[in-house]
Amino acid sequence: MGKSRKHIDVVAGAILRDGKVYGACRNYGAYAGIWEFTGGKVERGETDEAALLREIHEELGIEVTVEELLGALDHDYPEFHMNMRLYICRHVAGEPELRVHSAGRWLGLKDLYTVRWFEADATLIRRLEAYLR
Repeated sequence: MGKSRKHIDVVAGAILRDGKVYGACRNYGAYAGIWEFTGGKVERGETDEAALLREIHEELGIEVTVEELLGALDHDYPEFHMNMRLYICRHVAGEPELRVHSAGRWLGLKDLYTVRWFEADATLIRRLEAYLR
């Protein structure tokens, strides 16, 4: 048997405001320069919603409400296996601050594919189109 790979359980938020979604660009590690939705690991005993509210506040300094699950995916990266659940969130207060990302912006439907997303996110991004104008 090969050694078992690390498994990470992650939640992310597709944060909506005025018909646009917030995307953020990684500035570190093997995936620097690739865009993602804000989120992170779910800690032991934490609900998805609590983890999302905490992560989005830590990374962007904004408040959101969590509305519904857009979709879930499993993806194998060279270093680990990831299960990610992407939730539709609504922006409530604050302007995003780049605390862990090198760039971030509100993307409308016409901008959605102008940035390079993680491959694993592609299916979920297509589902997002219905929420944007």
